[in-house]
Amino acid sequence: MAECCHSEDSAPGSDKRVEQPDKSALLARLARIEGQVRGVARMVEEDRYCVDILTQLAAARAALNGVAMQLLTHHAHGCVQQAIQSGEGEAALDELMATVKKLL
Repeated sequence: MAECCHSEDSAPGSDKRVEQPDKSALLARLARIEGQVRGVARMVEEDRYCVDILTQLAAARAALNGVAMQLLTHHAHGCVQQAIQSGEGEAALDELMATVKKLL
């Protein structure tokens, strides 16, 4: 089962932590996105064509959405699933839906 970010001693509003099973892959993806954003800044600095900059921004946004979906999937299969099994599913589902709303 996936690891859950809600520990027994987590008080409301406290920092919740989870060890990501694919942390190195996530960090590698984020590093590539960071490089992509730096490239967009260079394009602006160099007065590149607007459409080219917008195209790169769309690619960076799509890459960030991919990371978000990976994290959301892990959360649903770990934290939310565990909360449902322990009888705390309503709050976990509310939190999940609020998170999805932020992403949309």
